[in-house]
Amino acid sequence: MLIQISAGQGSPKECELACYLFYKELLTEFPNLEVVSTNFSDKQCLKSAVFYSEQDLSFLEGSVQWRCRSLFRENHKRKNWFIDVSILQDKFRFDKDDDIRYEAFRSSGKGGQNVNKVSTAIRAIHIPTGISVVSMDQRSQIQNKKIAYLRLMKKIDEKNSSINKVIQYENWNKHNQLTRGNPVRAYKGLNFKRVK
Repeated sequence: MLIQISAGQGSPKECELACYLFYKELLTEFPNLEVVSTNFSDKQCLKSAVFYSEQDLSFLEGSVQWRCRSLFRENHKRKNWFIDVSILQDKFRFDKDDDIRYEAFRSSGKGGQNVNKVSTAIRAIHIPTGISVVSMDQRSQIQNKKIAYLRLMKKIDEKNSSINKVIQYENWNKHNQLTRGNPVRAYKGLNFKRVK
């Protein structure tokens, strides 16, 4: 599972510091977490980070509150800072080589003596997606099968790519979904002590 922590889009430095402190807290609490990516604005200010975990950490999804006076703006009245924890969709990939069905049928049109007599045309169908392609370019069934396979692989790659673009957009959009209030966890003070 992929977990993203984020200070949110256009967040103040205080939220980025809270994100950094929570990042360190997660690495301590869950030592098997693998850091996939980080986006630091400076040494101790983290805009976002993505982790990979074998265990189910979906209970962390939501907002995290940090109650602390601002370290960046003296006399600032606000003392509550929020960051977001989201479960991201992993990259999707159809298994290309499994579940391909080939159907032979008779070609039509020009092609000499084999036309309408021998089943040399091939239809390749990827069963999980329903994607199908046809090859009747060659006189040989074996050659048409190779061509159909290559065409099918190209179509499946296009399908994977379009699905992953949607996933990537949805994951990026989670930076904007930071909600304040009703946090799943709360911390206070400079020592980032957990209170909830």
